[in-house]
Amino acid sequence: MKILLVRPPRIKQAVTLGEFMFCEPIGLEIVYAVLKDRYEIRILDLMVEEDRLEAELQNFEPDVVGITSLCIDVNAVKAIAQKVKAMNPTVVTVVGGTQAFLNPGAFFCDSIDHVMKYTTSDNLNRLYDVLAAKQEIPLIDGVLSEAHQYQSTGKAGRNEYIVPDRSATERYRQHYSYLGYKPCAIMQTSLGCSKNCDFCLRWRLEGAAEQDIDLDIVMEQIKEISEPSIMIYDNDFMNNRDRLEAFCDLLDKNGIRKNFICYASVKSILSHPETVKRLAGSGLRAVLVGYETFNPEELAAYKKKSTVEDSYKASALLKEAGIDCWASFMLHPDWDAKDFKRFRRFIRKLKPEISTFSPLTPFPNLPLYQQYKDRLIFDIEAYEQWSFGKVSIRPSKLSLRRYYYEMVKTILYVNLFMNSTAYMIKRFGFSTLFRLFIGSVKVLPVYLRLMMKA
Repeated sequence: MKILLVRPPRIKQAVTLGEFMFCEPIGLEIVYAVLKDRYEIRILDLMVEEDRLEAELQNFEPDVVGITSLCIDVNAVKAIAQKVKAMNPTVVTVVGGTQAFLNPGAFFCDSIDHVMKYTTSDNLNRLYDVLAAKQEIPLIDGVLSEAHQYQSTGKAGRNEYIVPDRSATERYRQHYSYLGYKPCAIMQTSLGCSKNCDFCLRWRLEGAAEQDIDLDIVMEQIKEISEPSIMIYDNDFMNNRDRLEAFCDLLDKNGIRKNFICYASVKSILSHPETVKRLAGSGLRAVLVGYETFNPEELAAYKKKSTVEDSYKASALLKEAGIDCWASFMLHPDWDAKDFKRFRRFIRKLKPEISTFSPLTPFPNLPLYQQYKDRLIFDIEAYEQWSFGKVSIRPSKLSLRRYYYEMVKTILYVNLFMNSTAYMIKRFGFSTLFRLFIGSVKVLPVYLRLMMKA
């Protein structure tokens, strides 16, 4: 049986950090790893080869097309499935990914045969083995099939950790990047998160406590990764001091020298400062920290486990260790012009190397969606609008136009005065700086149009 695994193209009207982060499709590499020994499989990354779908369908003639999805990709996924069925109605279509977990009903349509709410080696093997044998589809945990009116067994499930096979994306790997690091691989060393921040989807997808992966398995992956840089996308890589020390020990033992980037919480950074400094010596170059806000009440509402003063201390600690601080923030819909000004003052005092921010986005089927449902600007079916860059909650103290104006002013402030050009050149070089500049140039007019349209 031939299987074509597809990542949809970029959604051009969406405003996201995708201009600066272009990561490998790790979910498709996982599916490939599970099924490769029994089936002929190809990965098609339409973010790189946007117009390649029709030619690949004609040349490869797959029996099954699997498509991954993010929250904004629904219409793009449906368009791919419709094109597949139009070319050959006998091809089976399967959809998985973030949106399939969060809102599987978005994919219940004639052109999609199966929706994978979550992925395990067991349900992947069961589904594809039945498809290969051309047997009647049984009820399979986590698989919602058109033949069963998209019903499953009803058992709760979580995504399982499966080692991806990165050889499946060999022809694309030169394109994958994370901010200024290119080429850059991504990997996970732990599932789940015990922080349980109110706005976060990841811990709901992976579990409400850390499930650490054996470090020997982690190290074998690192050895096989050819890219000089690796983004570790655990929810909070720094949460366990003993594990971090063991990680550094294994890097030293194996003589591994890579650039590492990771996510970490303020609380974890402050919990073991000496280990943070050791990580710097082991190749940790940057930490993406979710500071979220300058407002103590908002931190409490988000269920963050840190204070504003902790934010300043964590930033100072990273600087002392020689690790770049990449700060991310959420713009609250109840901010007024003074709040935006306080926010800019907060960034200036925090002094991160790079700052990124987006409006608070209450994705459908998360608690925040219910909290703000009377103020939502977009319908639930307006999938492309549910990007991190667009204002989806109607502001309470400013007009929508004025709110976008404050966003544009903050973008200009951050890019002109806070994100240091000298730092960018020193760390990434002129070519990467130019690429990031072009990305910023593309985003700014989008916000200006949104402001004028509001």
